[in-house]
Amino acid sequence: MNKNKIFAISIAIASLTLPVSCSDKKGKDEKETEKSTMAMSEIYVDTMTLVSSPFNKQVVCNGRIKAAGKSDLRFARDGITVQLNVKEGQHVRKGDVIASLDKEECLREIEKAEHDLFRAKIELSDKLIGLGYDPNGNDIPKDLLQRAEVSSGYYSAKYQLESAKRASADCDLRAPFSGTIANLDAKAFQKGDKVCTLIDDSEFEVEFKVLEAELENVRKGQRVKITPFISETKEFGGVVTAINPQVDEKGLVKITAKMTGKDSEIIDGLNVRVIAEQKLSDMFVVPKDAVVERDGYHVIFRYNDGHAQWTYVDVIHSNINSFAITGCKRKETSIAEGDIVITSGNLNLADGTEVRLR
Repeated sequence: MNKNKIFAISIAIASLTLPVSCSDKKGKDEKETEKSTMAMSEIYVDTMTLVSSPFNKQVVCNGRIKAAGKSDLRFARDGITVQLNVKEGQHVRKGDVIASLDKEECLREIEKAEHDLFRAKIELSDKLIGLGYDPNGNDIPKDLLQRAEVSSGYYSAKYQLESAKRASADCDLRAPFSGTIANLDAKAFQKGDKVCTLIDDSEFEVEFKVLEAELENVRKGQRVKITPFISETKEFGGVVTAINPQVDEKGLVKITAKMTGKDSEIIDGLNVRVIAEQKLSDMFVVPKDAVVERDGYHVIFRYNDGHAQWTYVDVIHSNINSFAITGCKRKETSIAEGDIVITSGNLNLADGTEVRLR
């Protein structure tokens, strides 16, 4: 066989085998694509078994921290502030001098009152001697001594000295209780009204308001959870101490709770979230993600033999994470212990949708 015949036979063989090979590859690719599409179309879900369990019914509202005591401090008399002993945020003890006024005029008044009292004492002694009594006031009838003190000017002079000393003492503004300085308005060598605010931060309360319809869920002595908005990972306890017996124009009732803990981040006026809990027993509890809204109704999907079964329910209680549910009265549906409820991947489900468990 010559070379030309051998080359022709090779070309013929190649032309027969090449189309068959491409066809096989194309078929394999189509099958892989079909498998991938089927895998992507499968819906995987998480489930839980419905059991009767306790439910923490919650009233959630916003509140504000309030210090146990707070007072705007002012001098009892007018004058020029000559000394400030504090700064904002500084802690002071009861009786510490916060600021002082100029005392020059008060000291002059004290000195004058002392001179007047000395002169009045001499007048009083002269009167007592003239009446035949001991000038030191010994063995003198009480009513007679009082008349002699008044007529001699001794009583008036003594009162003036005491008033001058009180006026001098009023030039020092002292802390009425231990606490922290805030809102320091006074400035040295200036007149002013308010000096500062003193906050008793030894303990705190929280004030919050609830709707009148939710008032039945809050009572004195009930424990609450308090979370600052600035640090939602922190949680403090509290106990309801007072319920204001009045509904305001917005239909709200003010509640006061005493905090049972604190740290450096807790300050007067801080905004917080308050949760008042009431434990209810024998409830069907599901996470909020298990319930969706369809046509104005609440719906869950129960898992039944590889399919999602659409079920109407009523939400009777809720808290931050969960719902307490029953069957829907209007749709006359029911749920029972042991039902398998789909808890994820249910936003695009319909009745009868095929699903797979994770």
